[in-house]
Amino acid sequence: MSKQESLSRHRIIIQKLRNHPASFDEILDKFQSESELHELNLEVSLRTFQRDLKEIETLYGIEIKFDRSRKVYFINEDQQDEYSERMFEALDVFQVLNLNQSFSEFIQFDTRKPEGTENLSGLLYAIQNRFQIQFRYQKFWSEDVEIRTVEPYLLKEFKKRWYVFVYDLERKEFRTFGLDRLFALQITQTKFQFPQKINAKEFFKDCFGIVGPGEKSPQIIGLKFINGQGNYIRTMPLHHSQQILQDKNGEMIVQLKIVPTYDFVQEILSHGEFIQVLQPKSLADEIQNKLKTALKLYT
Repeated sequence: MSKQESLSRHRIIIQKLRNHPASFDEILDKFQSESELHELNLEVSLRTFQRDLKEIETLYGIEIKFDRSRKVYFINEDQQDEYSERMFEALDVFQVLNLNQSFSEFIQFDTRKPEGTENLSGLLYAIQNRFQIQFRYQKFWSEDVEIRTVEPYLLKEFKKRWYVFVYDLERKEFRTFGLDRLFALQITQTKFQFPQKINAKEFFKDCFGIVGPGEKSPQIIGLKFINGQGNYIRTMPLHHSQQILQDKNGEMIVQLKIVPTYDFVQEILSHGEFIQVLQPKSLADEIQNKLKTALKLYT
């Protein structure tokens, strides 16, 4: 039995159960139809199927349970989190890329390729095992290359770029570094203890992007989207605190509780003429001033 067939079964099982619980016979029917489509032999015994379920949990962290009363298998919803959702997304893409035919004529990928992802595994290892790391880093606005020794706490993704949130030992402060500007990574054997005063994921909970709150507190922010632009942030909310207060006649008013960091200001500006800051006035004034400055480039 080939590895390709095993991985294909994993994908089919997960996708089938994502839609709704299914019996073993229903999953077998799906195996049969997929076998004919991809010219693979995916039909298996119940014993092999149960081994597949164990492998799915080990490889992907997705637990599949059996409901004896209904005699169906289902994905444990208690484990559904951002990790699982990203895993499902990756499997969807893998399904397309794994088709046994040329697809280059029908798919166009984003040409902006993320850099630095080769360090993800090493950084995650250092974070999990609490090892200090050292690396060389070059800022976009400087030709100088700096050597940094830090305690890594969190890997964070933002707009197709990856970042590592760390405690900088030399500067005695928390910093965020882009993996695309980080190279010559070394994992030292020096252990560190997570400080009690910070929870890395909680640090960014009131923020948009990778800029921390600093000394600022979250504010209630009101935004109005026009010409149907709000539909984009309905399907992909700007922040977990987002609430839709009004949605009619192509206009949508949303409210967020967030720290208006640099990243958030840039996000507002990216929506151009289709967004208006309703509150607070300080943020509205900041956006207005930035738009005036931008306009001067064209006059």
